[in-house]
Amino acid sequence: MADLISDGKTRVAWLSTVANINAPTVAELTAGADYTKRITPDGLKLDPSTADVDTSSLASTFDTKTTGRVGFDVELTFKRGDTVQDDAPFTTLKYGVSGFLVVRRGIAYATGWTTGQKCEVYPITCGEPQNSSPAANEVMKFVSPMKVTDAPATSATVA
Repeated sequence: MADLISDGKTRVAWLSTVANINAPTVAELTAGADYTKRITPDGLKLDPSTADVDTSSLASTFDTKTTGRVGFDVELTFKRGDTVQDDAPFTTLKYGVSGFLVVRRGIAYATGWTTGQKCEVYPITCGEPQNSSPAANEVMKFVSPMKVTDAPATSATVA
């Protein structure tokens, strides 16, 4: 049994539009902005949460629950760039900007988008960008808080 190492095996794209979040096309993904190289190694935060629904009754002697609503806490930490192209996440992902965050995992970053690959597609509206505090021996960074605006496709297939 071998473990899957995540280093270099994640790709993140920002799309302005996508026709079907369950089946984004290779053309849509290729046309999107590839922000992978601008995200810090620990900067991709897509944390799901599932609410509890109490199913016990007045007659219960044990607390029972079932699954409720799902939500996501999303924020990305980006490196700032010293060129217009390298600083695209900072100039693009402003407060109120909507689009789609697409994440592909477990495939080498250098591998292009291909039909049949699995990915996650999140409908997003960006929050106010947060500049990170300066620190010695670090690149300048900012955090983009993101709000998931509709149910995501966490098991989409590239068409």
